[in-house]
Amino acid sequence: MYYIQESDKPVLVARIFNLLEIIEDKIILPVNSREDIDNKRAFILAKRIKRILDKTGCKSIILSKYLKKQENFLELLKGYKINIIDGRWLFSVLSSKVLDYVVEKEKLKKEETNVSILVNSADDYIIQNIKNIISTYKSVNIVTTNLGKFKKLEKDILEKEGTMITINNNKKKSLARSKIILNVDFTNGEINKYNIPDEAIIVNLKGNVEINKKRFNGLNINDYEITFENFEEFDYDKSKLYFQKDIYEAMLYKKQPYEYIERKINRDKVKVIELIGRRISL
Repeated sequence: MYYIQESDKPVLVARIFNLLEIIEDKIILPVNSREDIDNKRAFILAKRIKRILDKTGCKSIILSKYLKKQENFLELLKGYKINIIDGRWLFSVLSSKVLDYVVEKEKLKKEETNVSILVNSADDYIIQNIKNIISTYKSVNIVTTNLGKFKKLEKDILEKEGTMITINNNKKKSLARSKIILNVDFTNGEINKYNIPDEAIIVNLKGNVEINKKRFNGLNINDYEITFENFEEFDYDKSKLYFQKDIYEAMLYKKQPYEYIERKINRDKVKVIELIGRRISL
């Protein structure tokens, strides 16, 4: 895997000829963070990165914070089918910790907070997080178009935990009492079909969801950041230029059972430190 970043002071010759520098696991581009990458340069740089990845057999990359904002460059890399690690998978794995962070920041009480979970399909990580949430929050409501699948979960939780949860898909009433809405996989079009409380806090695990309701004055969260311990090396560039969520996600083996991932997260003391939405952060 390669880390791809800008140069602090790109050499003039490198800038003129768009020369890439490879230092260990980093590819350094001849651009700096005080400029935007124009379309011509973006095309050349993306093509040369693809050539390096093909030659080395590398399948995944992490982009610096600056490069993630260069949309033309980003789209070209995606067009080459390059796997750009973005922390989205980890966001789902951390969803119960994310809710705890919201509750702490907003000074809410778990026993008085109504949580709604918007989910149509769920892997083991999401199911386990849903169970964690149900075990700590008094009122949990699952909203889904896949009622049959989650009715089985409802029955399982009732039998094993003695806890009753609500599962429905009423677009007018499902979210009426929700203070926090955890959106696992509803698209922009799907979520906007529902009647959303004006002051709700929405956390979109897939990101890039906008609420079209004009009276909505709550928080719409699309991104996050973390800290963690047990980083084996201290690298100034990696600690400052990159999102820690991306670095940590790259360290995880995604096919491990949930309990293994959970133990590692706890051992590494992973902590949510910021939730980010349009024009706001929490």
